[in-house]
Amino acid sequence: MARTRTAPEAPSGASAKAPARTPRRPPADRYDERRNQLAESALQTLGELGYARTSLREIANNSQFSHGVVHYYFANKTELIVYCVRHYKAQCVRRYDGLVAHSTTPEELLTSFAAKLVETLQLEAPMHRLWYDLRTQSMFEEPLREAVLMIDQTLEDMIWRVVSRYAELSGADVAMTPAAAYGVLDGLFQQALLGYLTAEPQEALDTMTDQVHALMPLTLRG
Repeated sequence: MARTRTAPEAPSGASAKAPARTPRRPPADRYDERRNQLAESALQTLGELGYARTSLREIANNSQFSHGVVHYYFANKTELIVYCVRHYKAQCVRRYDGLVAHSTTPEELLTSFAAKLVETLQLEAPMHRLWYDLRTQSMFEEPLREAVLMIDQTLEDMIWRVVSRYAELSGADVAMTPAAAYGVLDGLFQQALLGYLTAEPQEALDTMTDQVHALMPLTLRG
C-alpha cells in the first residue's frame, strides 16, 4: 500500500508566513472612482455636442468605455451630464479660492481674478458652454433643476467670496447682494464666452478684462 505523504511541519516556535495581501478599498470608493473616470471622459463629448445632441451611446463611442459600462454607472443621460458638470464646477470653484486666500491688495486680487477668468475661458470654453446649455435646459426639464440650482448657488457663493474679499482689502462695504454681484459677473463672463466662440476671441478676452476692472469697483459703496 502506498504511503500518504504529509507536508513537513513548521519548525517549533516558528509561524508560517501568509502571503501579503493588497488592502482592498471599500467598494464605494471604487464605484466613485469609476464614475469620476467616466465623467472626465464624457466631458469632451458633451462640450462639443451639447445636451440635446449627446446620448450615452455617443459618449461611449468617443471614450474607452463600452455603452454597457456607461449605462451601468449612470441610469440615463441626464444623470451622467449632471454628474459631469457638478464634478467639473467643483474643480472650478477651488481655483478661485486660492486668489482670495493669497491676495493682499485690492489691485492684486482684481488683476488675478481677471487673469483667471481669461485663463479658464481659453482653456475650457466647451465646458462653460455646456454649463450654460444645461442651465437653460433646466427651465424646460424638471429633472435637471435641483442639480442646476445647487451648482448655481455654489458659483454664486464663490463669486461672493471674491467680492467680499475685494471689499475687505479696499476698506469698503459691498453695495450689492450676493445674487446681484453674481448676476453682473456671470453675465459678463457669458458675453465673453459668446464672443470668444463666435466672433473675435482675443477681442472678447481683452474686453472682459477691461470690464472686470471697471465693474468690480462698482460693487463697493462709495
